[in-house]
Amino acid sequence: MGKKTRMVDKKRNRDADARWARRAMFPKESPKCGGGMGWHILTPSPTDIFISGGRRSAWVRNWCVWTHIRDYFPITILKTKDLPPEHNYLMGVHPHGLLTFGAFCNFCTEATGFSKTFPGITPHLATLSWFFKIPIVRDYLMAKGVCSVSQPAIDYLLSHGTGNLVGIVVGGVGEALQSVPNATTLILQKRKGFVRTALQHGAHLVPTFTFGETEVYEQVLFHKDSKMYKFQNCFRRIVGFYFCVFYGRGFCQGSIGLLPYSQPIVTIVGEPLPLPKIENPSQEMVDKYHTLYMAALHKLFDQHKTQYGHSETQKLLFL
Repeated sequence: MGKKTRMVDKKRNRDADARWARRAMFPKESPKCGGGMGWHILTPSPTDIFISGGRRSAWVRNWCVWTHIRDYFPITILKTKDLPPEHNYLMGVHPHGLLTFGAFCNFCTEATGFSKTFPGITPHLATLSWFFKIPIVRDYLMAKGVCSVSQPAIDYLLSHGTGNLVGIVVGGVGEALQSVPNATTLILQKRKGFVRTALQHGAHLVPTFTFGETEVYEQVLFHKDSKMYKFQNCFRRIVGFYFCVFYGRGFCQGSIGLLPYSQPIVTIVGEPLPLPKIENPSQEMVDKYHTLYMAALHKLFDQHKTQYGHSETQKLLFL
């Protein structure tokens, strides 16, 4: 055997070893499998994976760092009624706040014991679709059970099996721009799409209110005629969310910085509102259940407001 032939054989062996290593480290697994995440980290994610809330990881949801975040505020969740796993649920998350710490910790991690509090229920928190176009960030979100807030994603989760709970921060970025301490004003009056979707799937509506969500940061509000306000609106149209100017505490006591204030955050999960399944609900039907949902949310707030820092006269307002 000549020298050139031996060199070719060695190269073939090295290539075979490299292929075996790649297959071992980054297996091409089905989206339904829990492993093999490395294969997808730096490649475009197939649309059907993040639409279906795929690549959920119990390991990521149980990282110990989430318990440190929970204890920093602290963050807790309070159940008022059971959620039977025989149904699917569409949950309204209120208020948005600036960074939605309560919903993040309670529904995207196991730090507050969601699976023990609501056995048989699989939570999914919906967020902006463009996050799923960013490598690594996309996979991190999907590992925590986060899904796209797009219609196909919500339709998929509410029509495949039972025991799925999809959380939507109904007020969106517009509500975030109004997030200041002691604020109890929600953007909800004209937000009815989530009710229509729940009717189309026969999913139960679940009202939630997170006390303390708006207390962890101070925000600088700008007048509607100011250049900064116009810049915020322009930024939103281009990027998809508002550019907020906010501050909290610093590392030293009494200083100002970007750390949130350590104020208690409590998410109250209300009683589910059963809805009939109507493939093409009329506007009158949507309006009816939207009104019932707002009444249930208002009742939930009034029942717990004095226990969590609000006066008896504090009102929950809908815009």
